[in-house]
Amino acid sequence: VLSDEELLRLVPAPDFPTGAMIMGREAAKELYKTGHGGITVRSITNIETIKKVNKKSTDRTAIVVTELPYQVNKSALLEKIANLVNEKKIDGISDLRDESDRDGIRIVIELKRDAIPAVVENNLFKKTNLQTTFSGNLLALMGDNGTKPQRFTLRSSLDHFLDFRFLTIRRRSKHDLGKVSLRAHIVDGLLAALTAIDEVIELVRMAPDQSSARAALMDTSNEQLSLSKEQADAVLKLQLGQLTRLNKDKLLDEKSSLEESISEFETLLKVDSAVHNLMISEFKEMKQKFGIPRRTRIESEEGSGELDDMDLIENAQSVIVVTRGGYIKRMALTSFESQGRGTRGKKGTSNTQQDDNVAQCFTCNDHDKLLFITRRGIAYGIRAFQIPVAGRTARGVPIPSVLPVKSTDTVSSILPVQKFSDDEFIVLATKLGWIKKTPLSAFENTSSRGL
Repeated sequence: VLSDEELLRLVPAPDFPTGAMIMGREAAKELYKTGHGGITVRSITNIETIKKVNKKSTDRTAIVVTELPYQVNKSALLEKIANLVNEKKIDGISDLRDESDRDGIRIVIELKRDAIPAVVENNLFKKTNLQTTFSGNLLALMGDNGTKPQRFTLRSSLDHFLDFRFLTIRRRSKHDLGKVSLRAHIVDGLLAALTAIDEVIELVRMAPDQSSARAALMDTSNEQLSLSKEQADAVLKLQLGQLTRLNKDKLLDEKSSLEESISEFETLLKVDSAVHNLMISEFKEMKQKFGIPRRTRIESEEGSGELDDMDLIENAQSVIVVTRGGYIKRMALTSFESQGRGTRGKKGTSNTQQDDNVAQCFTCNDHDKLLFITRRGIAYGIRAFQIPVAGRTARGVPIPSVLPVKSTDTVSSILPVQKFSDDEFIVLATKLGWIKKTPLSAFENTSSRGL
């Protein structure tokens, strides 16, 4: 008996006729072990370079879709993408066309020059049916009348199927045994008639009609013939050309073959192992006749299919500005262009109030984590892209609107962290002279709830 691990190694996940890719193995394992669950299925995409058509045009990058998830309608998908682009819910797409033909699906999503393919692709997975969840429910009607719903696991469904195949072979063997036995009985009658062919011809010739001839052949007092009704009917249907020695040899060969078949069917009806061996043989024959390579790929566990905000946002460089009044904002680094000597410069924040003085100003990437340390020693952690974007002359938003900082507490320092490691430390010092050093990796799991 195969263990669950061995069974799941043989049947790792469903194989859909449209191909595509299953993200991770855990969801499929859950479906097979419990009988219900959802599997994330993602389209197969490639990043290609579309060559320029003429001298004025330039090469463009395109996302090419070659396989779609099961039950996804291509026309509806194209319409959905076009609507999202028109509504400006997805940026970076300049053209959309369907180049599918008899060789397969080919959807070309042409990108703008400044678009990042990975970001556009992740947005498409998140907002369209290029990535779907296939919900599985292994439910069937069971019971004597087939009216009782029952949920199956992979193992129980295979067990029921094997039991069904076992009973099917037994019933088929019983039916075939009846047909072969009847044919063997008729062949015995034909051989008996050919042995006494002169007497058979005489009885048939003297009979006034076919019924009388059948009765004469079935006469129990005739020890040489004494045929059954089936045998007598077969004899009466013989033509003169079949009363040859060659035809008798054929009947003898057929009788030998029928006896072998009868023996095989009787073995199948009595010996369970014979049925199991026949099942294995039939399964191998089916595999050889209908087996095809697996179409649906299975992505490793690292790509579980779950897309978070980091997958949808470009990791661009930004400037974070914090004022003494507790306001914070994020600006694109490109907002500050290089200037020549002697110019007045550009404002980086509002200065309409006294508390608008800048307390901290630093650059970071949008995917970096910002550690907020308060005066009470609470650490909060959020991604840089979660800070609202504001203009150069705007004040920004109050920090309590971004983090749950209490009114009695204030943020004393903000640190941008790109990678948490054990080799770097944060040193904290209190007003009363206490100091401690903590590895930076200890703050890796901080969130907006605080630590």
